[in-house]
Parts: sequence; structure tokens; C-alpha cells
Amino acid sequence: MSDTDLVEIKAKARKAAFVRRKAAFDARPPSVAGPLSGVLAGYRGVPIAGYMPIRTEIDPLPAMAEAAAYGPVGVPVITGMGQPLKFSRWQPEGALRDGPFGAKVPEQDDFFEPEILIVPLVAFDRTGGRLGYGGGFYDRTLERLRAKRATLAIGFAFAAQEAEGLPLEATDQPLDMIVTEQGVLTPA
Repeated sequence: MSDTDLVEIKAKARKAAFVRRKAAFDARPPSVAGPLSGVLAGYRGVPIAGYMPIRTEIDPLPAMAEAAAYGPVGVPVITGMGQPLKFSRWQPEGALRDGPFGAKVPEQDDFFEPEILIVPLVAFDRTGGRLGYGGGFYDRTLERLRAKRATLAIGFAFAAQEAEGLPLEATDQPLDMIVTEQGVLTPA
């Protein structure tokens, strides 16, 4: 398969996944972050990074706010194309500014390295495969962090974002766990 074919296959997979995610977002029940809160309760005090939801992403902020009462919680900051993400400390009521791609970031950067990443995604599969937006930010970041220490990658998504046969590459970093509004999946 050529690189061009893979790009086209990924684009089609993303398009279909965005449709499923939008439908799930529109029909979302209250408290979608409940299962994520339950998982994070088992890691009190461990440095965590979540994300500021954009568009139709499932919202991790309630779970992140609970975790922030026990230890550092951060959000990703894009420093440049082709670069791994950095994570700046976030507080539930902290001042924010506009960051790249429409996501808010803390007004003042206070960078740290998380040991757990709550990862947004477009689609996932039961083997821990993840289809992101195509920039490779989380793959580069997880590769860098995992080279230093064990780093837990928790995909957070609507159950409707599950897909089969995702077009994955050798550089794609696997998820260790997927949490949806319906519960927790541990990859096979």
C-alpha cells in the first residue's frame, strides 16, 4: 500500500468516525465523564494530563476537576508542528487563553510531565488502536514519555466511536485503556 493510499484510507475512516461522534455528542447523556472519574480515582496524586474539549469531543473536564483536588492535572500545549506536546498545569477555575486548533490553554505556562494521559480521539478499536486528527502529536508525545517511564494512555471517547479495521501505522502509539460513557475497555 502506498503512502497516498494510506492517507486516503485514513481520511475516509476519519470522515465516518466524525459522523458517528457527532451523533453520539448530540445524544449524550449527562455525566458522560463518570466512568473516567472512576478510573482516575484509582490514581490519586499521579500527574495526569487531560484535554480541553473542542467541537464534538467527549468532555473530560468534570473528571479532571476531581483529579485536580488530589494532584497535578495538565492540558496539552502545541509548541510547533512535528513537535511532541507539552503539558501545562490546569486548574478548574484557572485563567485560560486561546491555543492552537481552538483549544484553550492555561494563561500562564507551568509545564510538567504527566504519567497518565487522557487522550482525545476520532476512532478507536478494541486492540487499543487510535485514529487521531492526523498531526501525530499524541504519538510523538507518548513515544517520548514512554521512553522515560511507564506512561498510561487512556483513550476517552463515546462508545459509538469504536471501529474495526482502523488504518494504523507502526508509529501509532497504542492506548492502554479506553473509557467511554458506557464503561471501561481493556485492549485485547
